[in-house]
Amino acid sequence: MNKVVIITGASSGIGLETACFLAEKGFKVYGISRRLFKHELFENFQADVNNYQDIENIFKTVYEREGRIDVIINNAGFGIAGALCDAKTENIENIVKTNLTSVAILSSKIIPYLKETEGYIINISSVGGIIPLPYQALYSATKAGVEILTRAVATEVKPFKIKVCAILPGDTKTGFTQARIIDNSTDKDSNDRMKKSVNKMEKDEQSGKSPLTVAKAVFKMINKKNPPLRFVVGGLSKFEVFLTRFLPLKLINFIVKKMYG
Repeated sequence: MNKVVIITGASSGIGLETACFLAEKGFKVYGISRRLFKHELFENFQADVNNYQDIENIFKTVYEREGRIDVIINNAGFGIAGALCDAKTENIENIVKTNLTSVAILSSKIIPYLKETEGYIINISSVGGIIPLPYQALYSATKAGVEILTRAVATEVKPFKIKVCAILPGDTKTGFTQARIIDNSTDKDSNDRMKKSVNKMEKDEQSGKSPLTVAKAVFKMINKKNPPLRFVVGGLSKFEVFLTRFLPLKLINFIVKKMYG
């Protein structure tokens, strides 16, 4: 039988590209996104990943229709740029809730279904969770949390033969760049430094890889009987993450400062 996949944040960027790619490969795909969205290749439910009752109802609906759920792809998320001292409390709470808390809660709610199919939890993390980015500290922190969550949960669900993997994209050309929230500073010098750093990051993102490369990585992990706990997308990103195993933390931060400080 074709695997049944649920993917969050399916209306744009990596989520949309992955949903379409998997549907074209024969998977039965159900998307979840905050905005009302329709697509000819898959059905999309309108829901916020932070509304846990709505999400539970969607899981139940999909299971009743299909009789199985094989894969959840926790992809929904957003970015915030700005110095931590200028971050709005509401923005801090929202990014942690959306990028990390929802991943934990949605995974916890879907594990009972995945036990039946010996299924997969695929979490979209980021190279920024391994190499922390200045003026994107909150985003990096949440993605680092997703990485750790992935590794811990993988051990817990191994007796049920559920597989858990974190996908780490590097710079990827999507609408994520334009959707990033900016917390500006009232201090002109601080704001100028932040804008210079963020502009460099945005330029790298918009000259980055296609989201299709991430979709192909997800497809590859779903088809592995024993996927790795972490899969980095892109040759340069793989090399950067590899270097962090050997370089001192202060040296890594120095290099990042030269690039984005």
